[in-house]
Amino acid sequence: MARCDLCGLEAGILRKRHAACEEKNKSGRARAQALVASSLLLPTGPGNLMAQLDEIGKDSFINHIEQKFIITQGWEKAVDAALEDGVLTVDEEQTLVKSAQGLSLTQQDLDTNGAYSRVAKAAVIRELLEGKLPQRVTVVGEVPFNFQKGENLLWLFPGATYLEQRMRTHYEGSYQGVSVRVARGLYYRTGGFRGRPVSTAEMVNLGQGSFGITERHMYFSGPSKAFRVRYDKIVSFTAYSDGIGFQRDAQTAKPQVFITGDGWFTYNLVVNLAKRL
Repeated sequence: MARCDLCGLEAGILRKRHAACEEKNKSGRARAQALVASSLLLPTGPGNLMAQLDEIGKDSFINHIEQKFIITQGWEKAVDAALEDGVLTVDEEQTLVKSAQGLSLTQQDLDTNGAYSRVAKAAVIRELLEGKLPQRVTVVGEVPFNFQKGENLLWLFPGATYLEQRMRTHYEGSYQGVSVRVARGLYYRTGGFRGRPVSTAEMVNLGQGSFGITERHMYFSGPSKAFRVRYDKIVSFTAYSDGIGFQRDAQTAKPQVFITGDGWFTYNLVVNLAKRL
């Protein structure tokens, strides 16, 4: 007879766990997660959070592996709460960082679902709006850009997709005229094909590469394309949910797009840097 994987007692034939144990575990996980989320934004930090979580864990069959997962989820919910108004204050950032350190959570733990990156991005935008130049990027290895003197890398998107508008031309039309029978089964057609060129614009994927942001330029380096664009040479920006589009200040320039996965951050970062320049 199988034993319940939560309490360890006999669960019955073909049963993995008791229904009551499963309900206790589910309820305890929800209480623990809510406790973490509400505690992490308090000025005092997590306090005796771990002791409270251990107590909930004993009653709800929550082991230490599950507990760490719950703590991480709770921290992510605390980030959601801090960013609900669209602004991350210095106090909120410091409290989140202090809580993570107090709970021995690593950057890798916190960025499982991108929460740590969201905090860093929100802090970068806040500093820009305060007139500061963010210095939060640390790149391991070589950067594929030749920066100008005094330039600083403010953010790097290592797997950005570059798109460029191209015009495609095809002909549309039909044969004009009439068919005249000249013999049995043989016809002679007067007139000919009259068509017109039709041009359509489409965005062409030119590959993935590194997309870097400095205080003066946007840089891109891919397998077949590499360039930099100075902000004051751009006439307009377009915000997309997953990236940013821009139009250079040139008569023959075509729209270009970078897909970064985070359109809100990319647009606000670039536009505020352009204003600063």
